[in-house]
Amino acid sequence: MKSSSLFWLGITTLVLLAVVLMAIGGFLFRWVFFLTVAGQALLGFTVYRVLSDPYTSDKTFDDFYEDTPYE
Repeated sequence: MKSSSLFWLGITTLVLLAVVLMAIGGFLFRWVFFLTVAGQALLGFTVYRVLSDPYTSDKTFDDFYEDTPYE
């Protein structure tokens, strides 16, 4: 995965974590709702970015897990 995809994944995580903290903190419903809708849209965009990333690898399942050989 390229760093641009990781950037969007980090931003999405922070927005959705902010939703949780705002809901616990007793913020106004309209702000929590707006951030929730924005976070859901951002999550959909992030999933699209990660799945359409042109990352390729020459490793196979015989190379085991996370591109490191099993020894």
